[in-house]
Amino acid sequence: MYTISIDDLKKRKQALHLTNEELARLSKVPLGTVQKVMGTTTRHPRRATILALAKVLAPKEAKFMEASDKGTYLEYELPILEGSTGNGIVREGAPALKDLPLKRQGEYTLEDYYAWPEEQRIELIDGVIYDMGAPIFKHQDIAGEIYYQLRLEIDSAGSDCLPGISPIDVQLDCDNRTMVQPDVFVICDNSKNINKCIYGAPDLAVEVLSPSSRKRDQIIKLNKYINAGVREYWIVDPENERVSVYFFKKETWPDVYTFDDTVPVGISGGMCSVDFSRVKARLIKFFSEK
Repeated sequence: MYTISIDDLKKRKQALHLTNEELARLSKVPLGTVQKVMGTTTRHPRRATILALAKVLAPKEAKFMEASDKGTYLEYELPILEGSTGNGIVREGAPALKDLPLKRQGEYTLEDYYAWPEEQRIELIDGVIYDMGAPIFKHQDIAGEIYYQLRLEIDSAGSDCLPGISPIDVQLDCDNRTMVQPDVFVICDNSKNINKCIYGAPDLAVEVLSPSSRKRDQIIKLNKYINAGVREYWIVDPENERVSVYFFKKETWPDVYTFDDTVPVGISGGMCSVDFSRVKARLIKFFSEK
C-alpha cells in the first residue's frame, strides 16, 4: 500500500504557507482533526483523513495512494516528498515519482521547472517550488473579466501595451531561479515577449487571491514584484470584495478599492481603468449560490 507520512504532509503544508484553517477548508477535514494531525496529537489518523489532506498538500502522491488499493502496479523505490524516502507502489503507465527532481526547497532551478509534469501547475520563486493547483471557475472568471476590460481599455487608448492572462510563464528576474504565472499582467515593452515566456518584469501584475495563495500573493510575491521592477501590482480579494493597488511610483501604497469602484491603472496615466462593479455583477449572477 502506498502511504504518505504525517511528517511529509507537515513539510508540504509549511512549504505551501497554509494555515490549519485554510487546510481544513480546502480538505473538508474538521479543523480540530487537522490541528491534531498537524500537531501529532493524533499519531495514527485514519487513512481517509490522510488521503483528504494529501489531496490538498500533495495531489500527485495522493493519486498514487488512492490507486494503491486497486489495479495492477509496478513497484519502485521512490521518494515520497522532500526530505523522506520510502517504498511506493505506482500504477503501470503512471509517471514515476523517482524521475521527478526532488531537492531541498531553495535549490530548484528552471531545469527542474521545465521537467515538472505538465498536469501539476507550479511556480518557482527563488529556488522554491510552490504547488498552484487548478483554479476554481470563480477565480478564472474574475481574472478573465479583468483581462477583458484591460484589453478593451488599452486598445481604445491606442496603447502599445500588451495584456496577458495565466497560464503564461514570466521569467521575472531573468535568472534560472524564478518563474511565476501572474493571473493577469500587462507589458509595455514588447521585446520582453519572447513567445516562450515573458522575459523580465511586467509593468502591471494582478493576482486574484484564493485560500491556498493568500500568503504567497500578499507577502512573497509583493516583495518579489517590488524588487524585480514591476511598476504596479494589484491584489484582488474576492472574499472581502477588495482591490489593493500598489503603484510603486507613489510614495505611499496601497490604495484600497471595493468591488463597487472603478480602479484606475496607474501605469496608463489615468487613460485606462477596470470597473469592478462589472466583476461584482458577474459574481452575483453566476456564482452567488455556489
